[in-house]
Amino acid sequence: MTIIALLGVKAFYLLIVWLASAIVAQWLSDRKGYGEKPGLVTGLTLSFLAPIIWLLIPAKSDSRWKLQGVFGSGDGRTVAQMRADLEPEEKSS
Repeated sequence: MTIIALLGVKAFYLLIVWLASAIVAQWLSDRKGYGEKPGLVTGLTLSFLAPIIWLLIPAKSDSRWKLQGVFGSGDGRTVAQMRADLEPEEKSS
């Protein structure tokens, strides 16, 4: 009985690592401007390698990663407000 119980605990810990890596990969891909689905797919298929891969993939120019930084700016502005500040103001003549 002890062997089965130990196997169950190891399987549970591997399940937690697998799901946590999928969550982190999904969050990173969303912050970098690729959406949540590509990160979720890589996280579920590649397990603990997916967050490392998403850290190496470059962020898109208008993504949250580029505009707000890695963890967010903290100044309360949304991404849409930051994008509007970056665009040159069009003057009507």
